[in-house]
Amino acid sequence: MNLKPKFFEKKEPSSYRISFEEQNAPLYIGQNLVKLLPTSLKKPIIIACIGTDRSTGDALGPLIGSLLQEKQIPHFHVYGTLENPIHAVNLEDQMNEIKKMHIHPFIIGIDACLGRLKSVGDITINEGALKPGAGVNKQLPPVGEVHLTGVVNVSGFMEFFVLQNTRLNLVMKMARTIADGIVEADKLLQLQKIETIYKRPLLF
Repeated sequence: MNLKPKFFEKKEPSSYRISFEEQNAPLYIGQNLVKLLPTSLKKPIIIACIGTDRSTGDALGPLIGSLLQEKQIPHFHVYGTLENPIHAVNLEDQMNEIKKMHIHPFIIGIDACLGRLKSVGDITINEGALKPGAGVNKQLPPVGEVHLTGVVNVSGFMEFFVLQNTRLNLVMKMARTIADGIVEADKLLQLQKIETIYKRPLLF
């Protein structure tokens, strides 16, 4: 399956962007996330959802973590939920704990971010480490080998206040889209595993 709609913008070889409002956004998030994952499924894949439920805009990550905990995604280990968030205060300790629990993990960082007005609602998938807190001028350790971000509001002025006053409706819809995209990625990984076992592609 190699669908590439005209609205799915490939910015560079390892960076993708799509609006959460696009009808097939979860499918394309899943397809392009899988492209950036390690070829061997033996390596544990961690999803680290960064943020806090004390700020509406910054709750994107924990919302995604909580939604994923309710789903069956055996190929991913999920950390950072509304109940147990990974935020600025505990980020370094939480990442150290994850690395103790999993041998050489491949980490996907997820966080909210701010951007241009026309980019609000966009979801990006990028190769490379997530830099949490950059939008509000916080110096935090980078997270992961791949990262997903959701542009929840406009940057440029009083970013901390802007995050706190972001509409929950937007954040919730974006969280569902990203969580559904990760579920699609999990389905694709399962198909890859079956194809490897049977040594041939599956036909549907």
